[in-house]
Amino acid sequence: MQSSVGLAGLTLPSWMQMQAATEQAVAAAPSAKSCIVLFLWGGLAQQESFDPKPDAQSEYKSRFGEIPTATPGVHFCEYLPLLAKHSEKMAIVRSVHHTQGAHSSGLYKSMTGRDPIGGTRARNRANWPSMTSFLGRFQERTAGVPNAIRMPHTMYDNGALMAGDDGGWLGSDYDPVMLRIPDGTPYQGTIRHTEPALDLTLGVKSDRFKKRLLMLDQIERRLTANGAAEYHELDHFRQMAADMLVSSPVKEAYDLSQEDPRLRAMYGDHMGGQGMLLARRLTEVGVPVVQVVCAAEDLQGGYSDTFDTHHNHFPKMKDRLLPVFDQAASALLTDLDQRGQLDETLVVFLTEFGRTPKINGKGGRDHHPAVYSVAFAGGGIQGGQIYGSSDKNAAIPTSKACTPADLHATVYKAMGIDHRAELHDREGRPFIICEGNPLPLF
Repeated sequence: MQSSVGLAGLTLPSWMQMQAATEQAVAAAPSAKSCIVLFLWGGLAQQESFDPKPDAQSEYKSRFGEIPTATPGVHFCEYLPLLAKHSEKMAIVRSVHHTQGAHSSGLYKSMTGRDPIGGTRARNRANWPSMTSFLGRFQERTAGVPNAIRMPHTMYDNGALMAGDDGGWLGSDYDPVMLRIPDGTPYQGTIRHTEPALDLTLGVKSDRFKKRLLMLDQIERRLTANGAAEYHELDHFRQMAADMLVSSPVKEAYDLSQEDPRLRAMYGDHMGGQGMLLARRLTEVGVPVVQVVCAAEDLQGGYSDTFDTHHNHFPKMKDRLLPVFDQAASALLTDLDQRGQLDETLVVFLTEFGRTPKINGKGGRDHHPAVYSVAFAGGGIQGGQIYGSSDKNAAIPTSKACTPADLHATVYKAMGIDHRAELHDREGRPFIICEGNPLPLF
């Protein structure tokens, strides 16, 4: 009979193997102390962001122009004027590709680096752990400071909760803690919030005991996919909530009113900007990994404020999506740089796939995993560079094709984690944490 410990079903041998793997995995010297992942939910169009195609065929050509950046010869979409000024801090990767064309499988692929193995519905412990969960796994724990946080919500597609951004077979201890963003104009779209999250503004005017009860009540509503509360999950998150309530630096970081109003205005009064400001504050107090969803919660067939632009693509990008993203992300880079924190903070711009070269009959672009663009900044990344390329229509890679797993390996390298480190799943089976290879961006 195998001895067991209270780690989400891990047996004692597999738990010991995971512990031993930690020392092996963090052997490399990190260039970054923390990581902020900006996830552009819905599928960011490469043509209308970091890979404009002014010479595309007429039926593919963007209605937007391009603008020069601070890097000679490099151009962005005209509606990213603020980020264009930061190109010398950024490495743009224009040749990412995979084969998962649905949001569920594309999200899974982009966040885990693997094809779906346990389905694409959340809370299946057979699923591969997310990159954020692995990053949190190899950090030292501090009381009241989660090793990974995601905000302001998980991701849904027409009411279906997506898999790929939790701890998977690592267990519930490594699920990133969900925080709500306390301020900012919300993204337009249906609010699901079926997954409980911590709202550290609750009970501000109550005594400590009442605040603690309110928080614990939130956590006790955390349910597994079959509707039954798991004891260990409740116990783990109960303790995390209690720690954060009593004396956690996270609670202090959560109070955005402490920031200079001019700085808050630089980020913008939208939830997108206030969320990135909160991400900076959280990494400042020791949270190693923060993931910010830069879009509405539910795709709703492209009718919400997400990058799933199947119809009215150009007005939606111009008026609702790119301005918020451009202001917030550029403010984050400016803020980190001015504080001297950019070199030790890796900022990663991710999305699940790109958009089709051809514009459809509804004035939109459809799903296109065959090639898309992402970006890195800070954390030892050499800015002012372009990695890879796509053809004149942004249809396929033409040089240095890479995969989500390669992006993950790049992040792990920056964070001082051996991407070939081996962990064992709940059945004791060995797996290397990443099958990709770091891109030469350092």
